[in-house]
Amino acid sequence: MIVAEVAVESAVPVVAGAETAAVVPEHEERLWPWKDAPIPTLVQRIHQLQAERAQAFRRLEKGHRQYLRSGPPHDFPSYRSTVHEVTQAFAAASREVLAVEAELAGPRAQPLLSSHVRSLQKLEQTRLATVALLQLMGAPELMGQEDTLKMCRLKMKVIKTMEAISEVLQDLRFDSESAE
Repeated sequence: MIVAEVAVESAVPVVAGAETAAVVPEHEERLWPWKDAPIPTLVQRIHQLQAERAQAFRRLEKGHRQYLRSGPPHDFPSYRSTVHEVTQAFAAASREVLAVEAELAGPRAQPLLSSHVRSLQKLEQTRLATVALLQLMGAPELMGQEDTLKMCRLKMKVIKTMEAISEVLQDLRFDSESAE
């Protein structure tokens, strides 16, 4: 499968509870630890979330390889558990990325940076859907029905998507330097 990852550096420390926002009953508003953070810190947080996504992709890849090596009979419950954990990690990262996008689009009035974050989110959705399809096509139950040309095209799509993600991250970093 695909093992290449987007290289990301992060100088932003993880804030306890950042992955799950707390709800304040009397105000019913979510507390977000990055609300008043400077734009460079928000951009660093995006890069940190990308590193978390890369780690989740590695876990998904490892889980799929273990599933393929486990049988027959294949250990589907273990793979399903891995997929569930990775799905939760992707969902948490996506929620936070969308919060940063909203912060940049709204209160910070940074439409260019916001559009970069939106593009990043769409590219990650494409990447995840393509990787999931590749794993499904490589399932032992479908091995006799493999379409190698389609699988090669999908692998190329993942690679090109990862390249596009790297470009958007570079654009975000560059454009954020001139913001604020």
